[in-house]
Amino acid sequence: MNVGPLLFVAGVGLMIAMIVGRWAPRLWLVATVVGAGAGLGAAVCVLAGGTEWDWRSGFDVSGERLHLRLDNISAVFVALLGVVGGLGTVYAREYWADKAHPRSARSGRVWWSALVASIGVVLLSSNGLHFLIAWEIFAVASYFLITLERRKSEVRAAGWLYLSASHAATLCLFAYFAILAARTGSWELGPMREHTELAPLFWLALAAFGLKAGLFPLHIWLPSAHANAPSHVSAIMSGVTIKMGIYGLVRFSGWLPVPATAGWVVALLGVASAVLGVAFALGQHDLKRLLAYHSVENIGIILIGFGFALIAKDHDNAAWGQLALAGGLLHVWNHGLFKSLLFLGAGSVLHATGTREMSRLGGLWRHMPWTAGLFALGAAAIAGLPPLNGFVSEWLVYLGLFDAVNAHGTPALAAGFAAVLLAMTGALALACFIKVCGVVFLGAPRTEAAEHAHECGPLMRIPMIVLAAACVAIGLAPILFWPAMARAAAAWNPVWSGSSAPESLGLLGRFHWALALAAVLGVSLLWQRTRQTGWRRVLTWDCGYATPTARMQYTAGSFARIITEWFAWILRPQRHEHRPVETFPVHADFAEHTPETVLEYVIEPTGGAVMRMADVARQLQHGRLQAYLLYLVAGLAVLGGIVWFGGDR
Repeated sequence: MNVGPLLFVAGVGLMIAMIVGRWAPRLWLVATVVGAGAGLGAAVCVLAGGTEWDWRSGFDVSGERLHLRLDNISAVFVALLGVVGGLGTVYAREYWADKAHPRSARSGRVWWSALVASIGVVLLSSNGLHFLIAWEIFAVASYFLITLERRKSEVRAAGWLYLSASHAATLCLFAYFAILAARTGSWELGPMREHTELAPLFWLALAAFGLKAGLFPLHIWLPSAHANAPSHVSAIMSGVTIKMGIYGLVRFSGWLPVPATAGWVVALLGVASAVLGVAFALGQHDLKRLLAYHSVENIGIILIGFGFALIAKDHDNAAWGQLALAGGLLHVWNHGLFKSLLFLGAGSVLHATGTREMSRLGGLWRHMPWTAGLFALGAAAIAGLPPLNGFVSEWLVYLGLFDAVNAHGTPALAAGFAAVLLAMTGALALACFIKVCGVVFLGAPRTEAAEHAHECGPLMRIPMIVLAAACVAIGLAPILFWPAMARAAAAWNPVWSGSSAPESLGLLGRFHWALALAAVLGVSLLWQRTRQTGWRRVLTWDCGYATPTARMQYTAGSFARIITEWFAWILRPQRHEHRPVETFPVHADFAEHTPETVLEYVIEPTGGAVMRMADVARQLQHGRLQAYLLYLVAGLAVLGGIVWFGGDR
């Protein structure tokens, strides 16, 4: 199938959606889904056939010829955009309906379509100027989507923090493309591997794209933005938007030379993001903020694979480099799928109860069985449990690290260290989601809102089912997805083309099938036995109380307290407690809050110091002409002194 017509349909569909979004929600739904589906179809054609689509216009846009390219690297991200963008559109139709949100639903639809379209242009653009324009449009669209509930002060604060970080990234990108254009004489983008003098530009790209990706410690905007945005917006931001940072790093490190130390720095930052991201997630009580920190964790896993791919490229080792990069790129897909599922599940919980605070939930599986089951599947996938997709991509990264361990020298030591920390990250992620599922869905309801929760409607449920099915499909048939990842890795480094799939990947698929069939058989037998014997209600251990209450259950803080104590040096938890002092205490309470350490202890104090110095300097501007003349004379005197004492005499 020809890719060009599909992309044309995608563009037209999204343009129509932006035009009709305010006054025709049904037409908007159809146009956006058709546009996203056409983009997905184009990406699948490229990934299946391995051929590039390249198009140059006969007209100028902002003084430059429009140049679009869809190759195996950009197709990986376009496919993810099509899936999450289309399913998020369906979900939003019920979740953010006009009746419940009359002030923001109409504008939200327009900005949603603008976001999907602008991300698509970013992924297709092969001109630095057009890349920057599309990048800024999707940043602005994201801001307006984050602040749909702008009447809330925390939402406005989250929006401004995101916009500030996004524009800082844009400034770095502008410097990157401006220097590139000045050195090459053109805004056109493409392979420039022979220009070794351009290698230092990688650090500008790392700063810009690292900010967008939420790389630790550049993640300061991410937790508040994802937590305060509507849940379908959180899903596309976590599933797709932050991946634009990964796309930029992969794309331009493949086209341009990079410093010899780039791989080591990226791998180190990836390890730090993975471990500290999950540590901060364990300390959260807000469901969506917890999921946001897991985005930081999974960006770290992706960058571990990408970092060791850079190291392998520098050491001319195709074997473990291709495995590490293919695992990282597949994790881009996998994280986009299961994290979108989890955010949509969190949105269903918020829609039913009106709260994101886990201490106010509990027992939701009785009232929301679909949401509970689908969320649990997403939790198992993000924790890297077989037979789901998260295990497959992490397994490929592990294979790359294990092959690197067999090598000699520093890469072997670094790979062993990274493998150990990656395993620890997986264990902590499992503990975190055991906490989430136990506190939110199991036990007894803690509030009236949880007691009277209700299941979401079909338009919210269907996208979650499709995402869950995709997580299962990749887990059961990983060998089918290897060619696409291998072609993307070969597009990044042409030397790696022609490699066959690792033998263990086929064995992994068969093991996952056996595990899935065993699970289905076990559940079937349990269900049959339950139908024969009936349900029996029995009392559990009640800690000496005849009538246990919801207050006696584990909370989000108490469950994870031991683990969070290990990371107290970075989490810096703030505790407020009133200990019992009487023999028969009347009142006792304990509360714990994990601050945004980097933001509150580094960024804000630094910003405050800068503002105080600016206030001092502003006092020099008082409007008195005599004082300005005095400044001029003093400046001339200082300049004369420098010339007199510092010059050659």
